Amino acid sequence: MSDTSILTITDLRAKVADEDLEILTGVNLEIRPGEVHTIMGPNGSGKSTLAKVLAGHPEYEVTSGDVVFKGQPLLDLEPNERALAGMFLAFQYPTEIPGVSIANFLRTALQARLEDGEEVDLFDFQDELLDRMKLLDMDPSFAERPVNDGFSGGEKKRNEILQMAVLRPSLALMDETDSGLDIDALQIVANGVNTLREENPKMAILLITHYQRMLNYIQPDAVHVMVGGRIVRSGGPEVAIALEEQGYADWKEQEGDEEGKKEEGKEEKEQEEALTA
Repeated sequence: MSDTSILTITDLRAKVADEDLEILTGVNLEIRPGEVHTIMGPNGSGKSTLAKVLAGHPEYEVTSGDVVFKGQPLLDLEPNERALAGMFLAFQYPTEIPGVSIANFLRTALQARLEDGEEVDLFDFQDELLDRMKLLDMDPSFAERPVNDGFSGGEKKRNEILQMAVLRPSLALMDETDSGLDIDALQIVANGVNTLREENPKMAILLITHYQRMLNYIQPDAVHVMVGGRIVRSGGPEVAIALEEQGYADWKEQEGDEEGKKEEGKEEKEQEEALTA
């Protein structure tokens, strides 16, 4: 495994676009090739916002901080440019695209990587798609269905993993991929991810989840706790186990205490300025 970071996030702050609502309040994170990092936290802590900001979602605006992806500045890139650079976002709520088959969708995505005038070879693509589906133990007929149209929750998430398998990203952002899955579907999705990791040991993953159960199947190198828009604790898998047993109450209280101290400090400073004015 290389010591060179594939993703470095430094004091990242972001808000809802066109609103004065800050969600990310100073995120710092470093991921190396081949590593799996998990972010856990209560609702509203900024986990999914972080994934969307990294992918370039227009609903969010970065106000300060820096992100470097594969040695290059990320934040000035358009969403499609980030994807072309090797970043992939597996959605928490995958979008339905009626009338567009999975096969055509993936072929179009691969075509976007080619230079003008080049074309994806149809027969090579079909062989590649069948190989990817076999790797994930999927029925070939699945590729002819419209993208996520009428899919169950488990089928939508398996389709996300199929996209990962075909596109072979350098960094996969998995935004609560386990949400809404029963135990059988969860195992299928996790097995697919592990199979892709075995095939491409340098692929890094940022896995966002509420629950420790996903980590029973995908072993993380690091677990981070996000509260109030920033990472407040990092450690190994034992952190996830502790959260499962204890919940987030203690971390919310600590965050509340720190915010209270900030407000007190702000008030004291304002009083001092008023006295010296």
